[in-house]
Amino acid sequence: MPPRPHRPEALAWQVFRGSDAVRDGLLTEHQLRSAAWVRVRHDVYADARLDRDHALACRAVLLRLPPGLVVGGPSAAYLHGVEHAAAFTDDVHVLVPRPLRVGAQRGLRVHVDVGVPSPETSADERSGTTPGSAARVSSGNTRATGPGDGRMSVARLEPVRMPDTSVASSAPGREFREQRGSIPRSDPGRAAWETAVWLDPIRAVTIVDTMLGQGLTDSDTLAEMAARNADSFGARRARWIFGLADGGAQSPPESQLRVRLVLGGLPRPAVQHPVRLPKGIVLHPNLAWPEYRVAVEYDGQWHADAEQLHRDRRRLNLLVGAGWLVLHVTSRRLHVEFPAVLREVRAALVARGWRR
Repeated sequence: MPPRPHRPEALAWQVFRGSDAVRDGLLTEHQLRSAAWVRVRHDVYADARLDRDHALACRAVLLRLPPGLVVGGPSAAYLHGVEHAAAFTDDVHVLVPRPLRVGAQRGLRVHVDVGVPSPETSADERSGTTPGSAARVSSGNTRATGPGDGRMSVARLEPVRMPDTSVASSAPGREFREQRGSIPRSDPGRAAWETAVWLDPIRAVTIVDTMLGQGLTDSDTLAEMAARNADSFGARRARWIFGLADGGAQSPPESQLRVRLVLGGLPRPAVQHPVRLPKGIVLHPNLAWPEYRVAVEYDGQWHADAEQLHRDRRRLNLLVGAGWLVLHVTSRRLHVEFPAVLREVRAALVARGWRR
């Protein structure tokens, strides 16, 4: 039977500086290299039982930075619940107040905080209470020691006082998993703005679609963001991205497909457009051009389910029977054969009367 990994209680389910753990006698350099720990960044380690997700990457990055910085853009979107916005290996985006300088680090994207006003910003924040940042920051009661204070740097939380409604709530590691909500980050409206300005259009729209669909923000908030920041850097781009976004999208690939078709010169399709058939049946194709009775369906991984595939095909047969032309796009075609997909959809629209 393999020996039980040595995990001091102070480091269990935590992220910490390896040099501090060795200096304080909690671990030896040999123990630090054991399977009990995973190296996340230079001199930053974590309990190997933790999920390798973007929240862990954010904590690791912030542990090596001065206090007071804010996670922004797609990293903030992930922390708000948009799972596809960023992965463990993706760069962490942080906002840095203008007077502060942060050196280049692998896995880190630094953006100067120019104080983009958000509709969720309080009057005190807009008046300059927080230097270099005019946006509301979502944060919890975080305790992280910084370099030079003579104490070990460990990313951990003071316990959040919440009612214990189940036995599972006291499971090991739950405290760390809840820390996603405590990492200082841009509020959803500003995170959407930053995402629109910083990322390529397809990825940005995909993230904003999900934020709208999950109710993290809404079109009114985005419109107000655009109005308040009309003269800011990237304002035109952000307004364009917001105009392309649609909270009705059912999945990131559907969002990508819609945006790529529009960028390819086709008219904007309706998302989940209701098509009413005789006998009261209502169908919702993924993408539709009702004027031309053309629809596009994205066949995702769930179509591997035989029963689901059966129901889906029966539904689409009803759509075809009602005079609609339905095209199917698989994941492979979306990512490998998109020029051909674009030609096919364009040809279908032209055949139904569309003229550019």
